[in-house]
Amino acid sequence: MVLLHSLEALKDWQSNAGWYDEATGFVPTMGALHEGHSSLIRQAKSQCKRVVVSVLVNPTQFNDAADFAAYPRTLEDDAAKASAAGADAVFAPTAEDLYGGKPSSKPIHWGSLTHAYEGAHRPGHFDGVVAVVDLLFQSISPDVAVFGEKDLQQVAVVKRLAAERHPGIEVVVGPLVRDRSGLALSSRNARLSDQGVEQALALSRSLRFLQDAARKGEDWKGALERERAALACSPGVTLEYLDAVDASSFEPTQPGTSGAIHAVVAAHVEGVRLIDNAPLRT
Repeated sequence: MVLLHSLEALKDWQSNAGWYDEATGFVPTMGALHEGHSSLIRQAKSQCKRVVVSVLVNPTQFNDAADFAAYPRTLEDDAAKASAAGADAVFAPTAEDLYGGKPSSKPIHWGSLTHAYEGAHRPGHFDGVVAVVDLLFQSISPDVAVFGEKDLQQVAVVKRLAAERHPGIEVVVGPLVRDRSGLALSSRNARLSDQGVEQALALSRSLRFLQDAARKGEDWKGALERERAALACSPGVTLEYLDAVDASSFEPTQPGTSGAIHAVVAAHVEGVRLIDNAPLRT
């Protein structure tokens, strides 16, 4: 496996590796790789001859400078984990190199898809996601791009981006990965204490309760209100939202609505912002 630090190095490697001659895959990350990322890399490798993993903490998708500064940066360890999972190259440019100057993003207005839930609580976040993924797609030109289901709203945004600007790229969704306790794996989990991890488990518990309610045909409005109240009272948890949404449009939904429905949640624990989701109907 090779570590590539610039667009020029990427292009040279692609040319020498016969990148455009065989099926190719791409897994974008912001580093601090864990088993969830490794599963996406393995999935890409199962479908493609060659796989590139990008590592870039993208400044344009952070609306909180402190969160950007605190985000883990562990490139050496990331490269080792990417290689072990089957990556052929890790592309780790500077943001300035990728953006061709000072990183910036243009406003994206795709209704609830970009302005509800994550979009509402992190203004400008999806502007940055679209900007960086668009540039990465242009630079890497993969046949397949694999994204993790944990960032469910991001997946929906990227699917629309691909459909509009990169129709030749297939966006594949890898399943959300949890640890043994049920906590959704996240690079931010490393910032939680043992007590914080226990407190964060309240999120996945609420999602399981909502799944049980959906299976039993219970009233979703009542179930959501009950779990919102439970999370509001959970020690150490500051709830931002808990809702049931259409997984494609991110419009709030009801049991009678057609299409895939997911429960989505976001909360802060020990100052760390966590998100999770679970299917209520596929």
